[in-house]
Amino acid sequence: MKNICSFFCIALLFVSCQETVDNSAQLKFEENSKIVLANLQQWQDEDMDYSVYADDFVMYETMFGADKDTITLEEMKASDKRTWDYFDFKMLNEPVLLPGVNPETKAPDGSVRHYSTWEVTLPGTDSTEARSGKIKLYESFDFNDEGKIVYQQVYGDFTGLLRHLMTKEEASEDDGANAEE
Repeated sequence: MKNICSFFCIALLFVSCQETVDNSAQLKFEENSKIVLANLQQWQDEDMDYSVYADDFVMYETMFGADKDTITLEEMKASDKRTWDYFDFKMLNEPVLLPGVNPETKAPDGSVRHYSTWEVTLPGTDSTEARSGKIKLYESFDFNDEGKIVYQQVYGDFTGLLRHLMTKEEASEDDGANAEE
């Protein structure tokens, strides 16, 4: 009996010395993933809820020949409106969501990355037929402690897509209605 009690005490000591696992980044990722999925659906529906964006939000500008490196929330809203005036968007797959990491520590931080494929359509007019193209995107969203999006960037071959959808005359008239999210 004495051996059993000794063994039990040693086992208890061993178990009590183990570190608890911190899964807070995973929980943040799961919460933030819901915001990203809703954001993607709202983009497709052309009905964004911009309240999920922080006041100090910036979007990294990745378009070829962009005039500046980042855009503000107000600039993104205006760009979204112009883009929706020209194009219709349909997500073709369930996006692959991945947790992001802090660039300095390389530790998970609750940010969300996704890969998705979209069909973008330039609607037809009285004199033109509708044209569509598919684009594969990689996009990232970083969040602040309040769960608001503070940083966003999207990568895809938008120049190739626009060339496919529009003639040279239409592309020059468009002059920057970026087909970005």
